[in-house]
Amino acid sequence: MELIYKQENTVGIIEVVGRLDAYHAPELRAMYDSVADKAVNFVFDMSNCEFVDSTGLGTIVACLKSASQGGGDIHIANLQDKPRMVFDITRAHKIFHIFDDLDAAVMSFDEDLGE
Repeated sequence: MELIYKQENTVGIIEVVGRLDAYHAPELRAMYDSVADKAVNFVFDMSNCEFVDSTGLGTIVACLKSASQGGGDIHIANLQDKPRMVFDITRAHKIFHIFDDLDAAVMSFDEDLGE
């Protein structure tokens, strides 16, 4: 798995490449923790993530909890079919805002501020 961090305006973007499984999940948590002070709101770009297991999903939820405690949120962008099934089966799609495209996910934070 590879993780790529970038920032667009005030939104942190973590691109997950490869498999987010029990073996690699701690890397995502470490990456999130290392950049959590750079932004409040994050988008996890899953366009190049072909697999998420329960531990990977648990790590995403743990990052969401951490972001929420800091007054922020995490949105998910570009879920592929297999990871989307995991979100659907576990009903995680009910706790995340999921977008089909990265720009929409990033811009959604601006809309949240306008409400």
